[in-house]
Amino acid sequence: MNAPGGPERVALPAGLADATRLRAALDQDLAPPALHWLRESRARVAAEPAALAGLFPAVGRRCGRGVLTTLPDWLTEDAARTVLLLALPPHDAGLPPEAASCYHDGDAEERRAVLRALPLLDAGDGGLALVEDALRSHDTRLVAAAVGPYAARRLSPGPWRHAVLTCLFTGVPLTAVADLERRLDAELVRMLHDLARERRAAGRPVPPEIPPLLEHFARR
Repeated sequence: MNAPGGPERVALPAGLADATRLRAALDQDLAPPALHWLRESRARVAAEPAALAGLFPAVGRRCGRGVLTTLPDWLTEDAARTVLLLALPPHDAGLPPEAASCYHDGDAEERRAVLRALPLLDAGDGGLALVEDALRSHDTRLVAAAVGPYAARRLSPGPWRHAVLTCLFTGVPLTAVADLERRLDAELVRMLHDLARERRAAGRPVPPEIPPLLEHFARR
């Protein structure tokens, strides 16, 4: 189900690289052999989508696992895998089935890359099942990737609120949650109040990110 007002093509928020910037960052950082491999692989995926299954796992070994110099919010392997996903032809169902397969058949790093690519793919609601699966995993790498711009635009209010709570329960910083202040509503505030009260009653610390959120909502 779409979040209210969500467009069919997800708008990219400030700070998240679009496809052109992502490719430019890779062009700058990758050594010539890795860049040549990535360009050849991208062309191969565009011509033969089934080839992605064999190329996707090889990205970390071929392109490296460091942080991009000009886009430090991106790991090189996530960016390179996103470039391969963007080479897939559009699909009537939104998310190309080859992209979904890369998630379901991949390890945690490969799954994280698919989740990070969702805002850049014209996936419609086709990626929601992947986001929901990642949130159920409680793997902090996947949870942090799942609560990005795609979830902010596509998750309906109930699942989105529970995604925020999942971050708190798993220790994922709320800075990972895209558009948190925009989507903060009275029901989530109530849930945060309840969580803080339960923590205090149990003699446990309240997550330090909760009070500023409650204060922000009170000032609106």
